[in-house]
Amino acid sequence: MARGIDYGGLMSRALQGLIAEVLQAVAVEGLPGEHHFFITFDTRDPDVQMADWLRERYPEEMTIVIQHWFDNLEVTREGFGITLNFGDSPEPLYIPFDALRTFVDPSVEFGLRFENHPDDEDEDEEDEDLADEIETAVEEPPKGGAEVVSLDKWRK
Repeated sequence: MARGIDYGGLMSRALQGLIAEVLQAVAVEGLPGEHHFFITFDTRDPDVQMADWLRERYPEEMTIVIQHWFDNLEVTREGFGITLNFGDSPEPLYIPFDALRTFVDPSVEFGLRFENHPDDEDEDEEDEDLADEIETAVEEPPKGGAEVVSLDKWRK
């Protein structure tokens, strides 16, 4: 721990664990009630597995919907595999949790955003920006409604 505690990384991994737990429950029990998920992921991640035609159509990121029809949902510690229907063509996907950008369940107004940024060279400026953001957040609490939580901006 020479540089300190990586709270952003720890939080990101904890939230990935939360998503894994939710998806594992859905794999076993199905989607309860009106729950459904919009999941956006980075298709450039080297561990994403998808059909070439889908990668050509979505060269940077893709949003999938887990709602009415899905099959073969399997969750591991590193990611999840699922078969989804694209224009009457079932296609298997494997999405590592590190490739996730957003996870949203609109039925309960729940959302998470993951932002992966390369390490900034000027950490002091980043620390000052973070202090300003925290101060602003304390002075101006959000005004109701759903809020997507972004945690990676605090990651070093």
